[in-house]
Amino acid sequence: MQLDEVVISKAIIGSYKEKLFDALDVDVAIVGGGPAGIVAAYYLALNKKKTVLFERKLSIGGGMWGGGIMFNEIVVQEEARKILDEFGVRTRRYEKNYYLADSIEAVSTLCSGAVKAGARMFNLMSAEDVMVRDKRVCGLVLNWTAVEMAHLHVDPITMRAKFVVDATGHAAEVTRIVERKSGIRLKTKTGRMIGEGSMWAEAAENMIIKNTREICPGLYVCGMCANAVFGGPRMGPIFGGMLLSGRKVAGDILKKI
Repeated sequence: MQLDEVVISKAIIGSYKEKLFDALDVDVAIVGGGPAGIVAAYYLALNKKKTVLFERKLSIGGGMWGGGIMFNEIVVQEEARKILDEFGVRTRRYEKNYYLADSIEAVSTLCSGAVKAGARMFNLMSAEDVMVRDKRVCGLVLNWTAVEMAHLHVDPITMRAKFVVDATGHAAEVTRIVERKSGIRLKTKTGRMIGEGSMWAEAAENMIIKNTREICPGLYVCGMCANAVFGGPRMGPIFGGMLLSGRKVAGDILKKI
């Protein structure tokens, strides 16, 4: 079979251009492709909302790939196991309320499920700024991660979204940008990002659901980002709260759209 390298290049460039063009005006833009962001994208897309997810790294999945200390097993509790069941991820009971899953199977299945539900995902792309109108977050300023890493002076592009979700984990990158540049007061005790506390799995897993919410007009937080913004502790290699947080933020946004 004869193959033409130029045809291959044209196919990739043309298809990607159409995909990116369609992602510039959406219902929900999610920044961060960890488990919370992926689950949020799944439930939003499943409910026919135009959803796009941007991940700065090459791989989607955040810290879930590595389980705990690079042992690729994850732990979830009973309520969160039901979400894995919905995706078709196999789990094994360790003891009451503790279930194990293979982290590779979990990440790949979650990602596949979200894409098949209709969510668009873009890796190697960073949100370097936000678009704000009338004190409301209404879009993102995007650039290639490689440009960011190389400190190149290359101007970004902009996309519009009815709602933005910060799912960037411990760093809470989008929230930090809003806090630093917009003058918007966040819906925290101090009006600013508080920062995450030390490890306490039980408290963190409970608090992450409460902290998953809108922090200023148009901007929601989920996953570990939510605890970082509101001062909750980190939880370590248990991922149930991440999954439940992703489902909650999707549900909250669906009530508003």
